[in-house]
Amino acid sequence: MSYVDGFIVAVPTANREKFKKHAESAAEIFKENGALSIVECWGDDVPDGKLTSFPMAVKLKPDETVVFSWIVWPDKATRNAGMQKLMADPRLQPDVNPMPFDGQRMVFGGFEIIVQA
Repeated sequence: MSYVDGFIVAVPTANREKFKKHAESAAEIFKENGALSIVECWGDDVPDGKLTSFPMAVKLKPDETVVFSWIVWPDKATRNAGMQKLMADPRLQPDVNPMPFDGQRMVFGGFEIIVQA
């Protein structure tokens, strides 16, 4: 069964187009390395929580927007091999394709699909 990497980040709202270009170029490289699909979603209705929330998880600032993203891989082995290649790919290095957000506040993880309808 497929494997999914999920992410949430806080992106400066003014960087929406920069983020989109960054994500589009990175998506091509992810697909070259085995990813089946990449989805990037710009926050539209992302409420603050009392105990937990997307804004709290990324320490959202007033001038930022939450982005929710996922990458679908055929399986975990393909993901592990692809991610290793991606980390070494010069096209994704910060001096070539800088992240238009604070990567230290990114929340991410790998997930095994248990239900897909």
